[in-house]
Amino acid sequence: MNFAAFYQHSIDDPAQFWANQAKRIDWHKPFTQTLDVSNPPFARWFNGGETNLCHNAIDRHLPQRAEQAALIAVSTETNTEKTYTFGELHREVNAMAAIMQSLGVARGDRVLIYMPMIAEAVFAMLACARIGAVHSVVFGGFASNSLATRIDDAQPRLIISADAGSRGGKVIAYKGLLDDAIRLAQHQPAHVLLVDRALADMSVTAGRDVSYAALRAQYLDVSVPVVWLESNEPSYILYTSGTTGKPKGVQRDVGGYAVALAASMQHVFCGQPGETYFCTSDIGWVVGHSYIVYGPLIAGMATILYEGLPVLATAPPDAGIWWRLVEKYRVTRMFSAPTAIRVLKKQSAEFFSKYDLSSLKSLYLAGEPLDETTSNWISNALGVPVIDNYWQTESGWPILSIAKGIDDTPTRLGSPGKPLYGYKMHIMNESTGEVCGANEKGVVVIEGPLPPGCMQTVYRDDARFVDTYWSNFRTQVYSTFDWGIRDSDGYYFILGRTDDVINVAGHRLGTREIEESICSHPNVSEVAVVGVEDKLKGQVAIAFVIPKKSDGIADAAGQQVLEAEILRVVDQRLGAVGRPARVYFVSLLPKTRSGKLLRRSIQALCEGRDPGDLTTIEDPSSLQQIKAVLRG
Repeated sequence: MNFAAFYQHSIDDPAQFWANQAKRIDWHKPFTQTLDVSNPPFARWFNGGETNLCHNAIDRHLPQRAEQAALIAVSTETNTEKTYTFGELHREVNAMAAIMQSLGVARGDRVLIYMPMIAEAVFAMLACARIGAVHSVVFGGFASNSLATRIDDAQPRLIISADAGSRGGKVIAYKGLLDDAIRLAQHQPAHVLLVDRALADMSVTAGRDVSYAALRAQYLDVSVPVVWLESNEPSYILYTSGTTGKPKGVQRDVGGYAVALAASMQHVFCGQPGETYFCTSDIGWVVGHSYIVYGPLIAGMATILYEGLPVLATAPPDAGIWWRLVEKYRVTRMFSAPTAIRVLKKQSAEFFSKYDLSSLKSLYLAGEPLDETTSNWISNALGVPVIDNYWQTESGWPILSIAKGIDDTPTRLGSPGKPLYGYKMHIMNESTGEVCGANEKGVVVIEGPLPPGCMQTVYRDDARFVDTYWSNFRTQVYSTFDWGIRDSDGYYFILGRTDDVINVAGHRLGTREIEESICSHPNVSEVAVVGVEDKLKGQVAIAFVIPKKSDGIADAAGQQVLEAEILRVVDQRLGAVGRPARVYFVSLLPKTRSGKLLRRSIQALCEGRDPGDLTTIEDPSSLQQIKAVLRG
């Protein structure tokens, strides 16, 4: 079957299509109804069926794969590497599950995980799944105020944390941040379970804080039975930013998520049991949930958990660490972000030639639009296909990509691909609600029901789920809040967030469009465009550019010349309406540690406002540069 027929089956008969895909996982009790849409826009998948994510990730592989590598934990921060087989992972997860039960955690209880990229974090996630607890992983290093809001919303019985994480040799003390968050929160957890890495001192609150090491020794050989869950019971909550400032708790189910991941590992990522998967994300984000922890393990693959930077701060810098891991562990599929590849692009290409990368079959990139220059560079350097994909915290798995596991549909530069099976998508006119024609810009929307694996609701707030995602058009469709176009061949192109739109004298412009045009200048490495308040025009665009070469722009005169050249390029590609009011030159752009540009913080600085919570920023000096060029 070619992809077009495969896709159409998923749209015409979703119940039959997903019943077939559900055979990819183990069911303790078969489902009686594949799809229930009696209460739109809510969808219930595999009603009545009982399964368990931990069983599908570990237990079912034990008869054939107990001695096979399952989790490979690597830290260049502590210079440690440890491989856990499926049998060893099973033992550790059982111990963690027994510890949780000893601390009063039961089915349906929430467990908040605030940890660095260490094996114990994965044990904790899988142990929650094993006993039917609902985990909520919070990105390590979040500020106390942000963490407190998540504690109050999730109301965890248990919090699991560590003394500290490390990033680029800089120790980030978690315990102090956690203690402050608990003081700020109204909800008080019964216990805090602590992993001591001996990276930072930490205070202990008697009666509340307990040592993981001590309890692990006590429960290491305890066997904890799997708790079989009805398919629609919640598996986890993952918080994502909300337009109101209050984060939204994206709630995921059990059965639908397991089926969606199992299918995507085959159809999209082409993973095979016994191979090794390397996703460079963080478990604090949805990519880490789906494609560091659950997806590869469900597929019977080994998965690499990496704590560290893509370029090690040695002298000279070592940009070869990822490729050393690819060689050592015979990685077949790799998943990263365009920003990380652009960081590598600044280093010498000799790091690729030092390692045997013959095992690698594909590189997948997601998280932000992939530009043609970056795609071509990394594809040529690795000698493998680069496959873009687009999705969200809310979807849990890719929405747009090329399903190479179905057929060899070609990729198209600048496009993450076509709608994947299960997603009935349109580009919709924001004003009229009409479906756009080919190459006509609009909002990317999805008709209900959303396929398995997508968010069920906003945790404890069904009304917010409906109001936020399903009430933006006259017809009830899910809004991605992304601008896009669809070409005449059905490929989608993402142009940026609808809430990043700049309204210049009544003309609505996406920041991504302006950034793409600026990036076409030969001396532009990276760029961030933000809309800044202007009394005359409402907003104007301001661009912050990292040049590829600093030759000739060391003084104001040289910068003015380059700025003029960039503005001419924008004029040529977008017209004068898209021209930024100013172009500033910097050597760093403020990003989170996962590579996301902090556009709202840049905008706030431009408008003289507080840039907000910056605890996840990669390098604080980048904001100082922004301030300096604005003053100068």
